[in-house]
Amino acid sequence: MKKARFYVLCKLTLGLIILLLGNGVQAQQYEVGVGLGGATYTGDIIRRIDPTQIGIHGTLFGRRNFDNAWSLRAGLSISRLNATDSVRPIDPMTMARNAYFRGTLVEGAAVMEFHFLDYLSYQSVSRYSPYGFMGLGYMFFSGSGQSHAGDPDAGGYSLGTPIIPFGLGIKYKLKERLILSMEFGFKPTFTDFLDKIDASENYLPRFIEDPDTAEQILNQQALDFGNRNDKDWYYFLGLSLSYSFHQVKCYAY
Repeated sequence: MKKARFYVLCKLTLGLIILLLGNGVQAQQYEVGVGLGGATYTGDIIRRIDPTQIGIHGTLFGRRNFDNAWSLRAGLSISRLNATDSVRPIDPMTMARNAYFRGTLVEGAAVMEFHFLDYLSYQSVSRYSPYGFMGLGYMFFSGSGQSHAGDPDAGGYSLGTPIIPFGLGIKYKLKERLILSMEFGFKPTFTDFLDKIDASENYLPRFIEDPDTAEQILNQQALDFGNRNDKDWYYFLGLSLSYSFHQVKCYAY
């Protein structure tokens, strides 16, 4: 069932790319490209983006430019994600928890891009443009990990969830048909289990009273509990190179 969902995701994304490029011979506004960069996540192991815990990220995409400002991009991306409490623990509790996860994330998404400058027109004085993007997608993650040092369910796990990708970037027209882009993207998910740690229905206190000494000690049963008030996110920063099948002429507004 999990493999079936993965294959459906790949087919839908590739189908959308082919649909975008299907009329490229006549249209003069289609591109295809590849990208490479780094990916990381934030959740119950990493609260803020940590440059020391980054995996590789690659993407294949197609793009349709509707006019000088708006474009639709559909793509398939693969990322390696990893995080561990032992690298940069949030607090002493996470040092004792010793949670970690690592695995491969496959994502299919379509986003609308808005360009702030007219860089596509052959009459334009600008060869670059900042842009923003936002869209919808779905990701599938398969990996291994543990929610705490004594996790009886440590090992492999997988999940899938919708995502809402958005971010900012800048494009530069190297030549009439070659466009270089640098992009930073945010990927909010609808799951709290990307890092194999989620919140239980009931909170357990992190510290309890030792019956022998009456001192406050760490509650081992509470170590694997996540924050029930937020979901996991992941991010990427990368460069991409796209090729336009024909020179893009000036659009009329």
